[in-house]
Amino acid sequence: MGKDKQPRGQHRQGGPAADAAGPDDMGPKTGKGAPKQCGEEEARTCCGCRFPLLLALLQLALGIAVTVVGFLMASISSSLLVRDTPFWAGIIVCLVAYLGLFMLCVSYQVDERTWIQFAMKLLYFLLSAVGLTVCVLAVAFAAHHYSQLARFSCGTALDACHCKVPSEEPLSRTFVYKDVTDCTSITGTFKLFLLIQMILNLLCGLVCLLACFVMWKHRYQVFYVGVRMCSLRASEGQQQKV
Repeated sequence: MGKDKQPRGQHRQGGPAADAAGPDDMGPKTGKGAPKQCGEEEARTCCGCRFPLLLALLQLALGIAVTVVGFLMASISSSLLVRDTPFWAGIIVCLVAYLGLFMLCVSYQVDERTWIQFAMKLLYFLLSAVGLTVCVLAVAFAAHHYSQLARFSCGTALDACHCKVPSEEPLSRTFVYKDVTDCTSITGTFKLFLLIQMILNLLCGLVCLLACFVMWKHRYQVFYVGVRMCSLRASEGQQQKV
């Protein structure tokens, strides 16, 4: 009869801490309220959207806008140079945006656990830097041509618009825009398109710069700071156990 009864002289091992745990203490908690273990990393979110969805969508929208306006500019005259119709800048930014959207299809893991995700993030960073450079070049070309049109005096002759800078020299350079029946399409419409291209490419370059900054910060600051904090917590936990 006395086998199951605990003797008076014996006490539970572990002291008061074991009594405080109680029979319902089944170990570490799991679920949303559970603390994150070292080495785990959640996907970065912004306004409830997984990274880099917002940046990629902005790049895609601006890239499509730059491409459409660039082709509209090319349709005004057949003699326009490629640098004056920067649809190429929009195409490059669209490719960068497609890569950013494709990154969402890959299951998120810590960079050191999968080389595919790390390679994609590195490629996205490099292509965003290329997109930033291309957008800056497009802004520079558009601004140069816009400043020239502001000084031109144009006239129509033989289905072409002849423009030149007013000067007393008879051999001043003349710019010919072929397949143009009305010079107002050059001095008005094309000039407006150049201004729109400067604004769009400037915004596109800022988004690419923001993407580079966020990728650099997420990869080199947040991750290593988190690993450092985890290591410090682990060492503190070992000291408490001792």
